[in-house]
Amino acid sequence: MAAEGQNLPTTERPTLLLLQPRGFCAGVIRAIEIVELALEKLGRPVYVRKEIVHNRHVVEDLASRGAVFVESLDGIPKGAVVVFSAHGVSPSVREEAVQRGLHVIDATCPLVTKVHLEVIRHSLEGYSIILIGHRDHDEVIGTLGEAPQAIRVISSVEEVDSLEVEDPERVVYLTQTTLGLDETSEIVEALRHKFPGIQCPPAQDICYATENRQAAVKMVAQEADAILVVGAENSSNSNRLVEVARRSGTDAYLISCAADIQPRWVDGRRHLGITAGASTPDFLVEQVVDRLKSWGFTSIREIEWTQEDVRFALPAELTN
Repeated sequence: MAAEGQNLPTTERPTLLLLQPRGFCAGVIRAIEIVELALEKLGRPVYVRKEIVHNRHVVEDLASRGAVFVESLDGIPKGAVVVFSAHGVSPSVREEAVQRGLHVIDATCPLVTKVHLEVIRHSLEGYSIILIGHRDHDEVIGTLGEAPQAIRVISSVEEVDSLEVEDPERVVYLTQTTLGLDETSEIVEALRHKFPGIQCPPAQDICYATENRQAAVKMVAQEADAILVVGAENSSNSNRLVEVARRSGTDAYLISCAADIQPRWVDGRRHLGITAGASTPDFLVEQVVDRLKSWGFTSIREIEWTQEDVRFALPAELTN
């Protein structure tokens, strides 16, 4: 690794490969804007159940402006404003909010809401629902709450063997929106082998942003010596980016900020990929780039997989 300030010949300069798309997706942008508008139009405090998105930097910034983050609805004063996070909630949480007389503003990502609606429809039609996802993730907990008697949650191919359903001819699978595509495909294949008549979602549940970021990682993994993923430890889509890179044969590391970078991870690398999870603010990526530039990565190349122009409408009460 070149010492700080040392000039290398252009042909020898270590290169940063900045992936596009990276960072905020439409659902995250919408959720953050909802909290910001609620603070502006409805005043402080605005309570937020759970992390609005899985990134502590975002949470800390909103908290500094008057948002109060809580793990449950207990203790929120009657009539107070509460925002449900982008990951969605179960019907029992919604009912509790009504009983407590809270003013609810729903920041659930519309793509998560889509999965909830699929659960409701299939459960009413008498299907057994196989939900592929991580049991302890807020999104899965909320989705499971729509029809707990009808849903079986699995997260690996190995779990398929022990699955039992009431009617093997009436089975459907759905997925968490932030899973790894390759791993999910393997689970789906195992489900199809066990239940040949299993129904699939009308449209893929894994969201566009998750798919795009994983595709970009796969592409750059052919060139990069290693990939740094900027994201939170509890961010599902960020962790999946690390897994995708490693499955592609490239070293990869999850970092929450520039201070997390270990010199041994980047020492001697000629091409270092940089991406970020869908709940990661861009200023964190900029800080990572600045640190790496000071370590000799003075050549930067943007690599674009695709352009994203998805936008989700905000609640009418905040825009009128």
